[in-house]
Amino acid sequence: MNRHGPLAAFLQARRGLLHPEDVGLRTYGERRRVPGLRREELAMLAGISAPYYARLEQGQSRNASREVLDALATALRLDESERVHLHELARAPKPGRAASRPRPEHVNPATSALLAALEGTPALVLGRRGDVLAWNTQGHALFAGHLDRDSPADPGRRPNMAKLVFLDAHTRDLYTDWPAKARAVVGNLRLTAGRHPHDPLLAGLVGELTMRSEEFATLWAGHRILACDVADYEMHHPGVGTLTVTQQTLQSPQGGGPAVVIATAAPESPSATALKLLAHCTAPRQALSPRTDADADADAGTHTAHTA
Repeated sequence: MNRHGPLAAFLQARRGLLHPEDVGLRTYGERRRVPGLRREELAMLAGISAPYYARLEQGQSRNASREVLDALATALRLDESERVHLHELARAPKPGRAASRPRPEHVNPATSALLAALEGTPALVLGRRGDVLAWNTQGHALFAGHLDRDSPADPGRRPNMAKLVFLDAHTRDLYTDWPAKARAVVGNLRLTAGRHPHDPLLAGLVGELTMRSEEFATLWAGHRILACDVADYEMHHPGVGTLTVTQQTLQSPQGGGPAVVIATAAPESPSATALKLLAHCTAPRQALSPRTDADADADAGTHTAHTA
């Protein structure tokens, strides 16, 4: 981790991704000790002094104005999510006393009712660190059918989607373009880290993934930001075959509570048929075998025999 803080680390990492030719600067063939733009070049593009920008990267100045941050975002060619993230990093308080342990996350009654209403459509509820707080039958079957259906009910056994994507072979095989899914997971965790810079549980998760996955460590060091509101993924499901789903994340406007992730497919498509098959395979046995008049007569006869 950069000893000068997350804002300095973000600026340095994103500066390193830009090259002079990307922004129309001439280099005249001189050798460069490090890749990317030099500090003075980025400062010039942003219209600020080089010494002031150097202080920002060295963690010596944390009072950058909105105008300066917007100028840096434009010079660094940040998208809207990355621009917001830059402002959040600049507003983050300096580390002081040890942060208190976050309160346990849970699913409120309204979200539970929404999850029940979505029965038949794969859906799950994620905490801000990617912990699975709840899922419906189809959500469990689509995303993690190899895990215990009841594991989200126990805080000590809750699956974590980031860990599954990077450390679980079943989940890795589930996504045709696994690198795209991995980038999305890391980009979303970066957004969360910007909003909650002193969350010890999030820091522990990042530390564990960094130690156990070289791929995660490389992506995390890139400081890429990615808001995962809507994304299409091709999946190879062991039960229903290949399908393409749209994963939509429904988040409260404040962004502080759990998020609901829903998987849908284009109407009348083979993928929609696959999701219907998944729902059929995971439905309760009573729903799979509708009762007939003959069944009712048989039950009535059995009841008469037992009461005779």
